[in-house]
Amino acid sequence: MKLLALAVALATGSAAAATSWNMATPYADGEFHTQNIKQFIDDVNKATDGEIDITLHSGASLYKAPEIFKAVRSNQVQLGELLVSSLGNDDPVFQVDTLPFLATNYDDAKKLWAASKPYITEALKEKGAILLYTTPWPGQNFYTKEPLNSADDLKGKKMRAYNAMTSGIAAQLDAAPTTIEVSDIPQAFSTGQIDAMITSSATGASSQAWDFVNNYTRVNAWLPKNMIFINERTWRRLDEATQQAILDAAAAAEARGWEMSAEKNAASEQILAENGMNVADANEALTEALTEVGHNMADEWTQAAGEDGAAILEAYRSSK
Repeated sequence: MKLLALAVALATGSAAAATSWNMATPYADGEFHTQNIKQFIDDVNKATDGEIDITLHSGASLYKAPEIFKAVRSNQVQLGELLVSSLGNDDPVFQVDTLPFLATNYDDAKKLWAASKPYITEALKEKGAILLYTTPWPGQNFYTKEPLNSADDLKGKKMRAYNAMTSGIAAQLDAAPTTIEVSDIPQAFSTGQIDAMITSSATGASSQAWDFVNNYTRVNAWLPKNMIFINERTWRRLDEATQQAILDAAAAAEARGWEMSAEKNAASEQILAENGMNVADANEALTEALTEVGHNMADEWTQAAGEDGAAILEAYRSSK
């Protein structure tokens, strides 16, 4: 009986010693990003023998996207997920993630991430958060009613814009940036409020883009990434072995997430094609024009990002 009591006491003590964390993400359970996070959480729990127990609050159920980083900084929740570029207004270094027509495939996106990761990591740390890993969304591509054969086809057209970067792209292409919410996209196309938009294959498939446009032109303007981060004070309280276990799980999640993104992109483009959309690569003339746009916007960004921005672009270009 004494041995049984001791075993129970040890088990109870172990359970009491478990650390419970909360994590907030604005994305729904069905998103591949969220599925990846769930696997990461399981891996952390197993790697720490149950000492770290993370509860995921998905679909903005705990905090809306603009509130998540502040909640993590103040330790209201211990972990969070956001687009890297969501902090671009605080520090232009985060805007590197949405520089258009610079890294236009998964391999180049990885190289750009390798070049920018040290600066993103440091900028996050200065704000009170530790970067764990990133996962990209599929590339951003053009959706139009008519085939897109050259940049001239966009001149004067009304192009959906949802942030400063997409407004800048529209301006560079002599298009008219028009702010339209995601939920209003089908009606905006049908009523002529917009003639073109740029978004991922995944968004096009989920919104049934074939109901309001006929053409999907693959340009992979940029591959935006989500970042998963943890409160710095929470991180510093962990011993080195626990930190390493979490970093190992994060590295596995990052590798898995990049693969999941590529798979999602391929599946989504197949859905678009199966529903009658013309799925095509940008031709040489369009690619050249868009590359020039990318150079112009990268130069503008470097002026805002200063030495760090210049160093990132130099490291990226030398890696190609």
